[in-house]
Amino acid sequence: MNWQYSYSTWLVPIPISDEGSAFVQVKDMEVGLTLDLKDLGGTLKLSVQECGCYVEAISIKIDGGSSWLYQGVVGAFQGKIVSAVEEAISQKITEEILKLDALLQDLPNKIPVGDVASLNVTFVSDPVLSSSSIDFEVNGLFTAEDQIFASKYPHRPQTISVTCSGANEMIKISLHENVLNSASLVYFNADYMHWLVDKIPDQALLNTAGWKYIVPQLYKLYPNDDMDLNISVTAPPLVKITKQGIGATIYTDVIINVLDTGEVIPVACISLVINASGSAHILQNNLAGSIRVEHLYAFLKWSNIGNLHMLLVQVY
Repeated sequence: MNWQYSYSTWLVPIPISDEGSAFVQVKDMEVGLTLDLKDLGGTLKLSVQECGCYVEAISIKIDGGSSWLYQGVVGAFQGKIVSAVEEAISQKITEEILKLDALLQDLPNKIPVGDVASLNVTFVSDPVLSSSSIDFEVNGLFTAEDQIFASKYPHRPQTISVTCSGANEMIKISLHENVLNSASLVYFNADYMHWLVDKIPDQALLNTAGWKYIVPQLYKLYPNDDMDLNISVTAPPLVKITKQGIGATIYTDVIINVLDTGEVIPVACISLVINASGSAHILQNNLAGSIRVEHLYAFLKWSNIGNLHMLLVQVY
């Protein structure tokens, strides 16, 4: 490194200046740091428990100008220079930890998921450290975008959850069934579980002629009329997680509408109870999943076209 100075005063008409170079070497510096990271009302609080710096020696060699004079001064204050360096390093580390703590305090407590829901990402317990990892537990429940966080689900870390991890495990994702049920409740209350089906792969099934021999009274009243299906989930789907995978029970009403000369006429309503199962797995670098229907129960809720033989309808 290079150094220089210049000094002038009215007492001395000639400015005093000097310059040269210096070589600084620090020998055996050790820094000890103990931090405390804990949950504080849903956010992470980082604080310094202990911070210290030890420097065995600092070698400063000055060249150029009156270096013989400056070298003597440096030697006389060697101990104080070492102490000042140790104190400055400790203070700087503490300042940076405080900045990092401020960033942690500014972490969002929710993440928007579309326009309807938010994911509650407030912390629910202190981080857990192991020899090679750190575990964080967040609330993880879905809430409506305009609701204040208020979970009716207790957190039970020891209950079954679904975990998806790869062979080289670096980040582990674990979801409690309450997370999935909270998402189900939010989207159900937001009226997102309603569908009007007017196009299917076998479009002939959405015409009364396609049901001529299964429900003859339908064809008799409305010959060759198109139909659509008004599908509504009647209760928040219930999700259960077991060691075998994910299961869900879905209650649905299907209203059959006939489109007769521009008029929509509800003719019958069939209630369905669907038991489905699914699983999550890693496919190359992607998170994938599968779902299948285990059981399907159908019964007639009401009808304006007489009785329907539900067994024939379900098989058809």
